[in-house]
Amino acid sequence: MSTIGGVGLWSVVVVLPTLQAEFGVDRGGASLPYMATMLGFAVGGLFMGRLADRFGVHVPLLIGAIIMGVGYILASQAANLWQFIVVQTLLIGLLGSSASFGPLVADVTHWFVRRRGIAIAIVASGNYLSGTLWPPLLTWGMEHYGWRMSYMGVGLICIVTMVPLAMMLRRRPSFDDDTSNGASNINHFRLNISPRAFQTLLVFAGIACCVAMSMPQVHIVAYCGDLGYGVARGAEMLSLMLGFGVISRLVSGMIADKIGGVGTLLLGSVLQCAALLFYIPFDGLASLYIVSAFFGLAQGGIVPSYALIVREYLPAKEAGARVSMVLMATVVGMALGGWLSGEIFDLTGSYRAAFLNGIGWNLLNMSIAGWLLFGQFKSRRQAA
Repeated sequence: MSTIGGVGLWSVVVVLPTLQAEFGVDRGGASLPYMATMLGFAVGGLFMGRLADRFGVHVPLLIGAIIMGVGYILASQAANLWQFIVVQTLLIGLLGSSASFGPLVADVTHWFVRRRGIAIAIVASGNYLSGTLWPPLLTWGMEHYGWRMSYMGVGLICIVTMVPLAMMLRRRPSFDDDTSNGASNINHFRLNISPRAFQTLLVFAGIACCVAMSMPQVHIVAYCGDLGYGVARGAEMLSLMLGFGVISRLVSGMIADKIGGVGTLLLGSVLQCAALLFYIPFDGLASLYIVSAFFGLAQGGIVPSYALIVREYLPAKEAGARVSMVLMATVVGMALGGWLSGEIFDLTGSYRAAFLNGIGWNLLNMSIAGWLLFGQFKSRRQAA
């Protein structure tokens, strides 16, 4: 479901050049649907997460499947760019695709205890698999039938596949596990921080890590074009990142089952920082392929680790809303980072400063993860 529903984030990227030509707008105007969809996806995750906490995950998934399917059909009939943006933001992003990420990740945490890390990683990998599978499918459809028919086809696929899949998730889990018996309150007492403050800290960490993460993911295509390698090479590097990101998420999930969510977050943050550093001196074509693969391996486990941290420290009955809030922060970080990197490039004429900006945000994420890990060690010593 995460792979199918994730089309809401990737389809608009594929049709961007076609929209620019058909509606007669510049590149900035054609990029507005992507930014608006990301913001709608982020806000919608909170709403869908609360619905999942109250009624079960199948309710937001049913709503999201039907509304997203209708949204794609309506978007295919858009007469101008603004009609397309409204439908893309409200129906596809806010009330559609948002149900297929945060609420699903939160729900799977209720069904596993010993293997919770890898369970989260498998579900979260659907988002990257979506970015790997949908773009070539949409490209093929656009070449043979045009973007409007392709969008209509996506809408029908979402309804036909996601509605029955959502109905298979009607049974609700019980909350009598390790985080609903008072363990979370003990953790907060030992860390000397309230649940609200802890949630806020995770939100800042999510924004910081993804501002850094967005630099290569959003700008690698343009970066390769500026270096003279061509945008096709950059697109290959982006696919390489996402492909290795799936591997990273699965491996990080297994690691998380051994060392916990906070340790996994810190490990991924340190590796991501190292990968960003490597982009600065190594700008040869072969080097960029290698560094991009390493970047994918480094960063894939960061975002799923937040869901595991929420379940380790916060009440299980609030997992849908709280996990969705942190994942919303990561989406905001991606949008903010992509914009910041572009602005820095415009000011300096180079991506070097943009990479340094990403490293700075990454250090903020590392400091938060390091502080939480130090608090864990301290609380264990006090308990002993």
